[in-house]
Amino acid sequence: MLDLNDIWLFVHVVRAGSFAAAGRRLSMPPNTISRRLQSLEAAMGVRLLQRSTRQLNMTAAGREFFERCAPGLEDIEHASASLTESQGEPAGSLRVAAPVDFFDNFSIEWMHEFMHLYPKVQLEFVLNDGRADLIAEGIDLAFRGGVLPDSSLVARKLVQSHLALIASPRYLERQGTPQSLTDLTAHACLATSQAPQHTVWKLEGPHGPESVKVTPRLCVNTAQGQLRAARAGLGIALLPTMLASEDLRNGTLVNILPDYQRDTMGFYAVYVHRRQLPSAVSALIEFFADKLERGIADKGAQACEKHLEGESGLVVSSSEKALA
Repeated sequence: MLDLNDIWLFVHVVRAGSFAAAGRRLSMPPNTISRRLQSLEAAMGVRLLQRSTRQLNMTAAGREFFERCAPGLEDIEHASASLTESQGEPAGSLRVAAPVDFFDNFSIEWMHEFMHLYPKVQLEFVLNDGRADLIAEGIDLAFRGGVLPDSSLVARKLVQSHLALIASPRYLERQGTPQSLTDLTAHACLATSQAPQHTVWKLEGPHGPESVKVTPRLCVNTAQGQLRAARAGLGIALLPTMLASEDLRNGTLVNILPDYQRDTMGFYAVYVHRRQLPSAVSALIEFFADKLERGIADKGAQACEKHLEGESGLVVSSSEKALA
């Protein structure tokens, strides 16, 4: 008969990516974990993992076994957590996937406040601009921005925003304020580092879709970097309105050509479908939703409001194409 504890270890090793990482998470010696998995493989009569000095990969049999076992073990873990939580406040460990620059756009002080509200919850943030495999990596919650593809995952939109043209008053005093979209061709513009010598900005105007070819004077591959460059007077940027909302409110940046904007972009909380979401996950989602909603109300940036639709506004990370 297979030992369920060994199966549980196998799932954790796959999620961690190595015996050493699994050992750190589980407070177990890696060689003990390796021995236990060898015993599991011997009992099953199949090899589950291909081991080498540099990496650990699942065999075809290992992947099939993992995909069948991981969801069931996860349900057991969350069922146990739910029973514990039913006796009191949210508790347990949460793995949260988010973009690398997540805490550039969201205050780390929020986490201090959350942990004070929920002292029995432990948080582990996995910051990576790639899309995390929530099941394989044991992710309880992912924060993602941009347009989400169809998926079996559950996605709750927390906020949404538009891209708008922004510049500093200092830049506009030196170079003049564009009066039409075509005027942008004569201005220094800020774009991503992937931009070619010329880049095309596609915008929605008062008469429908329009586009303009601009010359990036400075390329920066993060939204925060472009925001700082615009703030320093280095050019005109096309950025999410809520990313720049504080600057728009205090006048360090202004929205130029406000009748032009681009693409509604959402910011989502994403999780694996479950019949009953653990209360610790729900608490973190509601915490962020409340922070974002009140952030818009508190800042009250009139320059942003005309660009916002739906429930609220957005603070988007640099990884707008894929967050988690």
